[in-house]
Formats: sequence, structure tokens, C-alpha cells
Amino acid sequence: MSYLIGLDVGTTSAKTVLLDEQGRVVFVTAPAYSFRTPQPLWAESDPADWWAAAQRALQDLFAQSGVKPREIAGVGLTGQMHGLVLLDARGEVLRPCIMWNDQRTAPQCAELTRRVGRAKVLQLTGNPVLPGFTAPKILWVAQNEPEVFRRVAKILLPKDYLRYRLSGEFFTDVSDASGTSLLDVAKRKWSAEMLAAAGVKRAWLPETTESPVVSAKISAAAAKLTGLRAGTPVVAGAGDQAAGAVGCGIVKPGVLSCTLGTSGVVFAHAEKYRPDPRGRLHAFCHAVPGQWHLMGVQLSSAGSFQWFKNALGGEETAREKAGAGNAYDLLTAAAAKVPAGSEGLLFLPYLSGERTPHPDPLARGVFFGLTLRHTKAHLARAVLEGVTYGLRDSLELMRGLGIAPTEIIASGGGARSPLWRQLLADNFETPILTVSATEGSAYGAALLAGVGAKIWPTVEDACTATVKITGRTVPGRNALVYRDYYLRFRALYPALKDEFAALAETVAKH
Repeated sequence: MSYLIGLDVGTTSAKTVLLDEQGRVVFVTAPAYSFRTPQPLWAESDPADWWAAAQRALQDLFAQSGVKPREIAGVGLTGQMHGLVLLDARGEVLRPCIMWNDQRTAPQCAELTRRVGRAKVLQLTGNPVLPGFTAPKILWVAQNEPEVFRRVAKILLPKDYLRYRLSGEFFTDVSDASGTSLLDVAKRKWSAEMLAAAGVKRAWLPETTESPVVSAKISAAAAKLTGLRAGTPVVAGAGDQAAGAVGCGIVKPGVLSCTLGTSGVVFAHAEKYRPDPRGRLHAFCHAVPGQWHLMGVQLSSAGSFQWFKNALGGEETAREKAGAGNAYDLLTAAAAKVPAGSEGLLFLPYLSGERTPHPDPLARGVFFGLTLRHTKAHLARAVLEGVTYGLRDSLELMRGLGIAPTEIIASGGGARSPLWRQLLADNFETPILTVSATEGSAYGAALLAGVGAKIWPTVEDACTATVKITGRTVPGRNALVYRDYYLRFRALYPALKDEFAALAETVAKH
């Protein structure tokens, strides 16, 4: 029996999944770490924490699963996209990673766009230059930390830093590289024009390859620290969204996925490179070789509901600690008793700014329509509905490009909620499916490792063999109600956009 490992360098944990060659989950562990927000809108993480957590995860895997290192056929890597890891000539980390959800670089985004031209940026990279992406972070370091920038020898993405620690090799894959604003996404190679605009030397960047390709092997030094066998193949892997799509079977046209994680994502497979002409959707290389995908991203999805629970769910949290149920389940049970539309209460889920369809780091969360009648249960349902409306924005953009899904696969922590799945079905007016693979990006990374190890011939074959439908939620009578409320939701951001900017100026002044 051969086994596969998927390792996900996430925002707050190094999730590690062990699969057998039938794609069955044998073991899961997720050692946690934290990230820091040293200033408003900033988010940074120490790569040493990722490496320590990955070592612990792999050591636990061998200690508790009974699987032998020689039985591991391959390791697949995935992780948070867009993060900036800078190394010096000795391979030492120069500063904390600037993460995907960091929003400090709006001026650098504007400067890069001005240098290249917006139309050319969209043509080359498939996306506008956004604050979460890697290139503007590089320019920010050059302008604000010149002593650090002078020492840069290598630039890596988070999962690729783990590859370096595991193997000593510098590689990335085209799906993860697509989120840097440095890749020519149509040609699937680094763009000389974007590199020049960002002041990036080609020698600083890793080689790029397709996701299932074996890119490195476990080094003797890493073998001693992790328990893995030296020489074990490591595939290129994928960014977390592309790997998660593989883990859900989104590897052919007609089926979309909607991920309800900390951030939310609507993801569509594309056989051709076809970016949104206005740059409202992301157009990235897929983890399927020679394929692409379109993606809409919401920065605070299940994260909005987590904020609500932390801020206003004290009673439910206390009941959870007393053994009287899960706090999230208690809140959603109360929300389920509230009528569709929350009796006129709307929520804008822009707690971390927003990306799709409003690439605006200054956007903020809003409750709109509060009255004396509204209770905490109304607020809870409004948060769930507001996140769903925001995800519908991405779906409607895809429909405008001719993508007509017949089914949508829901994944992520929020997808465990029957209420939230029904809200998705009603708002999207499309059946919502759940699948057997519930370990997300790490599962997809392990499948990619299986393709690299020749267990399955292609990514599509790997998904056909392992990903099975487990549930189906169909649109109900509230679909018509949500058509009306969605129109009211869509009107709020244009009405408040200037006020968001004015508020940011006021906060900065004081």
C-alpha cells in the first residue's frame, strides 16, 4: 500500500492530510500558529512558525498513523496565496511574510498599474494589481524598508518556502504564481514587463512548472526533522484555491465550487484563458495542466460569521463551554427561525475590505435597516445572507461571461451548515452539492501528489476515482424573496463607496 501526503500552509495552521491510494483519508492533523496585525490593515506571519508546525504535523503523522516513511509515494504542497517571503543569499528569512489579507499596498498597486497601463496589466496577468497580491508588496518593501530590499536574493510564496525547507529547491507552480501580478497567465511564465515594473530580478524568482510535476525530493536534513524518507518526491502543488478545487472535483466545465472558509471563493474551471475585460474576476492558471480558472474572492466570508460570534455570541460561547452545543450551531439555529430577508436587515461583509466585485481595501462592514424589532437572531441571519449575496456577485459576473453552472459544490467550514447551504441554493437558484472530500486544499494537494507519483494518470482521473457526491440541496420557495433583497444589497456599495474613503481619511487624521 502506498500513501500520499497533502500539506497546506494555511493562514493559521499547517494542515496535513494522509491518504491511501484509493483516496481515503487516513490521518489529519493541523498544528496551529498565529499571525499578527502590527498596524490597521496589516497582516504578517513568521515563516519559522509554518516550518515548526509542518515538522510537528509530519512527526505526529508517522507517530500516530502507523504508516512507514518508505510507504509515502509523494508529498503535495498547497497554501495561502500571495504571501511575500523574502530570503537573503544564505536562505534566511529577511522579514515576516506579508500575507494575502494585508491591505497596506493600495499606493503601490496604483503605481504599478500606472507604470504598465491598466489594459496591459489585465492582458498579461488576467487581473488588476490588488493590495493582496505579491508584486505591490515587493514594491512596498523597496520603498519603505530599503535596507531589507537591498539584501533580497530570493522571493517565495508560502508553500514554496516549505518546499525550500523540505528539499533545498526553489520552485513554484503556475496556479500560485498567477496570484503574484508577475506571471503572464496566458503563456504560463513570468512576465518580463511586470518584473521590470516591480523592480524584480528574474534570478530572485523560483522556476515555474505545472502542479502535478515532481519538482523536488525530500533532503536528508529535512528527513531527520520530519520523519519523511530522504528522496521522497515533492510535486509542485498549487495555490490553496486551485488545490481546493481539485479536492472538490472542479476540473472540467459546467460545475462550479463555492468555498465558505475565512474568505469565500466562487471558482469555475475554464479550458481557455478568458479574463474578465473589466478585471472584476480573477483569471488564473488552474492546477490542471494547460487549463485555467475564473475566481471571485470575498475577503470575509465565514470570517464574518466568526467575527459575529466573537463580538456578539458570548451567550452561545458560554453554552458551548458548558457542553450545551456548538456556538455556531446555536446561532444558526436561531437564525433559521427568522424570515428570509431578515425583515429588511442587510449586512455588507466587507470587514477586511473587499476584492470581488469591488476591489476596495477601504470598504467596511455595515448593518443596514436596523429597527427596534430586530434581535440578535436577525443579525445572525443577516450576516449569513450578506455573505451569500456577496458571493452571488461573483456568480453573476461569471454568468455574464457565458458560464452557466448546472451544479455548485459547496466546501469549507460554512458549508457544514444546512441553513447556509439552503441560502446558497436559494440565492444562486442552482442545486448545491456536497462531496466526500472534506479536507479542502490539503486533500487536493495529496491528489496532485498521486498524479506525480503515477497512481493516477491525470488530475481528472484522480478526481473521478476519489471525489463522490454526498448531498444535494435544491432551491426552495425563498428564491423569489432573495431576488428582491439581492437588488437592495447590490445598491449599497455604490451608495457608500465615497463615504468609506472619507471615513478612512478621518481615521487616518486622528
